[in-house]
Amino acid sequence: MFCCVLSHHEQFIWYKGVIEDRPYAIKKFCKASKLQAYNDIVLSARVSNYSGFLKFIGCCLEFRFPVLVFENPENGVLNRRGSVGSEEGSLLPWSVRLKIAKEVAVAITYLHTAFPRIIIHRDVKQRNVLLDKNWNAKLTDFSLSVTLPEGKTWIEADVVMGTVGYLDPTYLSTNLLSEYTDVFSFGIFMLVLLMGRPSFFYGVNGVHWNILDYVKDLRERGETVEFGYSSDDVRSGQMNMFLELALRCCEERNEDRPKMILVAKEIKLIERSLDC
Repeated sequence: MFCCVLSHHEQFIWYKGVIEDRPYAIKKFCKASKLQAYNDIVLSARVSNYSGFLKFIGCCLEFRFPVLVFENPENGVLNRRGSVGSEEGSLLPWSVRLKIAKEVAVAITYLHTAFPRIIIHRDVKQRNVLLDKNWNAKLTDFSLSVTLPEGKTWIEADVVMGTVGYLDPTYLSTNLLSEYTDVFSFGIFMLVLLMGRPSFFYGVNGVHWNILDYVKDLRERGETVEFGYSSDDVRSGQMNMFLELALRCCEERNEDRPKMILVAKEIKLIERSLDC
């Protein structure tokens, strides 16, 4: 059944598996609470028919931790640099990275707007995005997601959960969870895609940088932010617009960040724009 490991995570492992001669993605929980695993099952099934998420096939509850089965993502899982394969390998072409950002933004917008109760993903990051054979992005992992009470736009969480480097500072300091929590994480997601660096990395002289602080420091000193691209893949106009949008998503105050529906629209406009 299990053929090879696609990706290791703290709470689960993605495998490529074969069932009755057909390939599937198999997600096996190993450390998460059963409540988190069941949350993932319920929400994965709920959004399964929408194009921005992996199609959920079924699950097995006979093991100590649940095992989930999804459609096969032929091009695998994004790595910490927003590419695929080895983290030392080349980046995806800019057009593909921009397409991934657009599709993930649309998927998050769907979570925030498609149901009577807002769904907060709470763990938007590169390694929760898988790619199908046409390089279409599929947002996954609802184990930490929260469905807000109907009519509410925020709640106070008992415990702050998510991934260091992507965590919204407002949520981190106040425990207040809202759709803007996902907006901030998506802003970091955009910076990683744009620059080809992990959310945390070692810079010159061994300094350990958070990618957002690194960009802000460069701009404060009047230095150029280096984008990740090959010599024949430069789209400076699009990349600069993308950078400005990412930084708006990462504003310190919730009220200064755009909603995801506006972020998705702006990325579509950037994608259509003539580069300069």
